[in-house]
Amino acid sequence: MVDMHCHLLWNVDDGPRSMEESMKLFEQAVKEGITTIIATSHSNHPKYDAKYEEVTNQVTILQNELINNNIPLTLYTGHEVRLSENIVPRYQNKQIHTLANSQYVLLELPNNTVPIYTKHIIHSLLLEGITPIIAHPERNKAIAEKPDRLAELIRQGAYSQITAGSLTGHFGRTVQKLSLDLIRANLVHMYGSDAHNTTTRSFHFEEGLRYLEKRKQLEAVDTFLENNARILQNKTFLIKEPEEVETVKWWKIY
Repeated sequence: MVDMHCHLLWNVDDGPRSMEESMKLFEQAVKEGITTIIATSHSNHPKYDAKYEEVTNQVTILQNELINNNIPLTLYTGHEVRLSENIVPRYQNKQIHTLANSQYVLLELPNNTVPIYTKHIIHSLLLEGITPIIAHPERNKAIAEKPDRLAELIRQGAYSQITAGSLTGHFGRTVQKLSLDLIRANLVHMYGSDAHNTTTRSFHFEEGLRYLEKRKQLEAVDTFLENNARILQNKTFLIKEPEEVETVKWWKIY
């Protein structure tokens, strides 16, 4: 299984603090059934900006460590890129990693809003041959208040990724309910752990899939895992037409 969203490089963002902590994350990933991970350290975030070369170098170092320790994991480069008006120039200047060198980039919205220029950025990326995947939309306040905001971005050509911990209730019951609603409305296309460490922000990968199975979302499980794999192959995704989502009460995201 492919985990297409994970913070596993050390000392570049709010992920591991050392190589040893990164290795512990890998050991946990294997126990979760994960075979491939795309390293998506924060880029252009208000607090973190993992450099392009640092991501490349660390992925190489860690892959060698995995081989030397007989840990059956394959790593790929990536970034979780914070939305900004300078994304296209940063991509053109090789400051942003796409996911596993594919045509896809993981795009993070601000926590509370969907800025008015988001559609323009999506359009500009598409003109560059790059397709954005919206990271964890279920944790965005504006989307929670009006899920059609996500549907509009998807109609513009973007895709979206749900977080395993959101499905397991790690971020609260409101986020959990919204996650399932978005999935049922065909507004989610990929699945990632967004793991940062082995304690407070672990993978929840297998547990999230089991939650979907219990909610009779077996087709969604198959689609997410297939689409995750298609990122590595740089192929188009399996999709369905979006449906309407009932607006939910918003309390608080943790």
